[in-house]
Amino acid sequence: MTRLSRVAPWLPFPKGTHHDPVRVLAHRDTDALRALVARDRVANVFVDSLINENNSAVPQSPGSVMLGFFEDDGVRLAAACWVGSNIVPIEADAEHATYFGHWIVAHWQPHASIFGPAEPTLALLDVLRNAGIHAQEIRANQPLLTISGPPLVEPSPSLAVSQSGQFSEILVAAAAMFEEEVGYSPFLGGEGNYRRRVAWLINHGYSFSHNEPRGDVIFKADLGAVTRYATQVQGVWMNPAYRSQGLSSGYMAAVVLLAQNHAPVTSLYVNDYNIRARALYERVGFEQVGTFATVLF
Repeated sequence: MTRLSRVAPWLPFPKGTHHDPVRVLAHRDTDALRALVARDRVANVFVDSLINENNSAVPQSPGSVMLGFFEDDGVRLAAACWVGSNIVPIEADAEHATYFGHWIVAHWQPHASIFGPAEPTLALLDVLRNAGIHAQEIRANQPLLTISGPPLVEPSPSLAVSQSGQFSEILVAAAAMFEEEVGYSPFLGGEGNYRRRVAWLINHGYSFSHNEPRGDVIFKADLGAVTRYATQVQGVWMNPAYRSQGLSSGYMAAVVLLAQNHAPVTSLYVNDYNIRARALYERVGFEQVGTFATVLF
């Protein structure tokens, strides 16, 4: 990339520099953002799905913006960063992320997390930390995995697309998964938003589950991001009463098949220390293609 002559992003622009390289993207930047995201359809699937929903580089979510890092005197979009309830760098290296980080500090509002490729995610964290903004938890090594062919194990025939009549049971399971994963209830900030998110997943056919005859969820998983190129699996949860029974591989194989109805590549990222989950995904046929990181606030 073209290196800028600034020594430190928090210092004034040197003589001869005419453009701050970071600005909020406008609708006219949509095609450039689409081209940027297309460099890696898997790593960028979250933002790719947002662009498709909005048909614009301008987010519809109140308080959210898409930042761009421009080179060649503000002409070429070299990297981007979604800044909303979460912060997500797009095709950014550590230098891009440092500039984004200083913009975020200058316009600070609370964020739930930073997630994305490890290098820019951790570089963003460094800027925030130096500004006195500290994380609750840092997951610095999360293998990014994909599968694009048939799963290597027999899929469970019991897993199916969740139906609206299962909402109450799916909500309970989703909240339990969230609390296990991040350590607090998703209802702390208000139950309404989380209920709407779960309902949205079900209504769009992005929630998969198998329920007991009495209704309790045995296994669930969601597609947190969907494009015609790739999906990203999130919210994987097995009811504790059914764990250690050898069921997970069949369910995950079924998740892959259901996800492939939407896109040819199924992806997910997993904590490096979750040895059992990593072994499960390997058995099903997932392979590592990158490394993500997540910072929780």
